[in-house]
Amino acid sequence: MSKRRFIRSSILAVCSFIRESVLSDAYAAKKGLLQARDARFKLLIIFTLLLAVLFSKNIIFILSIYGLCLLFALASSINIAFFLKRTWIFMPLFSLFIALPALFDIFSPGQPLVSFRIFGLSLIITRQGLMSAIFFFVRVLTSVSLCVLLALTTRHYVLLKALRIFRVPQVFVMTLGMCYRYIYLFIEVVQNTYLAIRSRVEFVSSLKHGQGIVAGNIASLWQRSYVLQNQVYSAMLSRGYMAEPKTMDEFHMSIKDWIFLAMAILILVLVYGKNII
Repeated sequence: MSKRRFIRSSILAVCSFIRESVLSDAYAAKKGLLQARDARFKLLIIFTLLLAVLFSKNIIFILSIYGLCLLFALASSINIAFFLKRTWIFMPLFSLFIALPALFDIFSPGQPLVSFRIFGLSLIITRQGLMSAIFFFVRVLTSVSLCVLLALTTRHYVLLKALRIFRVPQVFVMTLGMCYRYIYLFIEVVQNTYLAIRSRVEFVSSLKHGQGIVAGNIASLWQRSYVLQNQVYSAMLSRGYMAEPKTMDEFHMSIKDWIFLAMAILILVLVYGKNII
């Protein structure tokens, strides 16, 4: 009973997390610092700061950009706990596991900090390896935080329209738009499928029986997805869709947009041009 309750709660929690993370426009509709910025300038500002983080070789500077990102989140009326959960999961943690081998002297020779033995193998963590791993993790964390901040403060269709202004390929923008809409449908299908299985089977009597149920539902979902995407695309074409995102919102630039962009460019120049950070 406890195992079935755990599986049910896990499925519902994962679906809820994806829906809140990807499909939430609540923060983009609020009145905040970044919500009031022109989407074109906002895209340029975030891209410029990402380049600065990429080129910088100073961890203090990157941490400063991360702190600035947190301040922007607070000024944009974003719940800081919500923001941290979205930025510390998946990519940053995945990058931490990637950076783990760099801790040891096998890959990063240098000054020893800690030595221990595992299964008869002697391992040494070096100061240089520890700094490399921390630097890599902080850089990924800051980059992900900037991208999440952009997504939370900009409605997805406005962001797609801004991408097209900067000549992002049409097929790429169209794919992003359709994927965004399909995620919600996919979550609903997963929840409804799980509810249907529980209402008809209640519990799986054996591993083989469970594997058969899962395999059958995967095949059914694939077939339904293929049919549905053809129907949706045909319906869009019949209504005059030309793969260009069209919205009723118009871009409006202000002096504040130019000031923010100038500050971001100045940071990038200091990092890349003069190499003082």
